[in-house]
Amino acid sequence: HETELTRYFDPAPFVPSGMADREKRCEEILMMQAVGLKKRMEHTGSRHIVVGISGGLDSTLALLVCVEAMKLLGRPASDILAVTMPCFGTTKRTRSNAERLCELLGTRLRVIDIADSVKQHFKDIGHDESNHNVVYENGQARERTKILMDLANAENGMVIGTGDLSELALGWATYNGDHMSMYGVNASVPKTLVRYIVKYYAGTVDGADLREALMSIYDTPVSPELLPADENGDIAQITEDLVGPYELHDFFLYNGIRWCFPPSKVFRLAEYAFDGSYDRETILKWLRTFYRRFFSQQFKRSCLPDGVKVGSVTLSPRGDWRMPSDASAALWLEEVNRL
Repeated sequence: HETELTRYFDPAPFVPSGMADREKRCEEILMMQAVGLKKRMEHTGSRHIVVGISGGLDSTLALLVCVEAMKLLGRPASDILAVTMPCFGTTKRTRSNAERLCELLGTRLRVIDIADSVKQHFKDIGHDESNHNVVYENGQARERTKILMDLANAENGMVIGTGDLSELALGWATYNGDHMSMYGVNASVPKTLVRYIVKYYAGTVDGADLREALMSIYDTPVSPELLPADENGDIAQITEDLVGPYELHDFFLYNGIRWCFPPSKVFRLAEYAFDGSYDRETILKWLRTFYRRFFSQQFKRSCLPDGVKVGSVTLSPRGDWRMPSDASAALWLEEVNRL
């Protein structure tokens, strides 16, 4: 006989439910990120910031952090070089959002179409362009990183990483692609919170145009945009269809990693917290994905760029997280399979 659960378990443990608390949390985190970047800029003597933007939530938050850091340094937003690098999967929506955002924030913007470079690269290594496998996807991500790094050298600047904590937990990044930067400002911000910080920032700005651009990004589906758009020109590759809902993964991360609860307890709490939202099979499916990926992708976390710690969970090898890259998920997956 199972004990009846009567205590409330928050389905969004990283996101305060009250509006006032949530806004305060968002404000504090944004300030921590900006102060961390300011310190890094001063220490390295960097003149400029180079950041790749896609029109998605993570790179938008990173750009906002860069703008705030420059304010703290008393430097103009034009010392930020935002680079958008459209390729096979870039949609009109994300591209125009990215360009509009830079214009409204006053940063410099460069648009570098990487399609020809990537096609040449495929030719060099003998990859068939019609084969949309991992080579097809990762070749684009690595081309973008190379461009950002070389531009940073040319600008006496530093490349700001945009990947968030939830992506690090799942290894949802291209090794030595978007996985790599010179300083990662979002490295300890979970995906469920990224969205709310962008929304919070939108509420603090004066201009209606900037607010509207930020809200359009807030409403955009999460996607790496590495596969061609569909026939209507819309995003074809929705991250949460492939890797699972981030609200579930952040719940697993908080309870399974932050509190070290075993899979059976994490599962039971998830069933309870998400009652009416996800059925048993769905929760189990993504819990299995979470543990499988969390263990197999540690090698990406073992060589992370520096970043700022903003909360109680961090996966940096220089912070609170020590884990061998070849740790086995067998015991955890065994328990999930018994469920």
